[in-house]
Amino acid sequence: MVRYRMITGLIIVVVLSFIVGCASTSTREGTGEYLDDSVITAKVKTAIFQEPTLQSAEINVETFKGVVQLSGFVSSQQDINTAVTVARMIQGVTAVRNDMRIKGQQ
Repeated sequence: MVRYRMITGLIIVVVLSFIVGCASTSTREGTGEYLDDSVITAKVKTAIFQEPTLQSAEINVETFKGVVQLSGFVSSQQDINTAVTVARMIQGVTAVRNDMRIKGQQ
């Protein structure tokens, strides 16, 4: 009986440690959120790459808890608007932060 309680207690500790270790905070994603964000990032990058008017190699995409951040350099304000619109259309995107700059401007 003592052995059974020890094994049960050990299993509970391991499971709780796993759950707490994978939990998200305001500054850190949980495992599930990280995977979701990775999928969103891949979908946004693909959509931008497939947009013929954008030079996708110069647009960086990062996602944190569904918020997509676009950065890099583009040729015009129209390119910025297009990239933001493309990113917003992806399922799972909750917001888009635009940190892109027009080449030659500061």
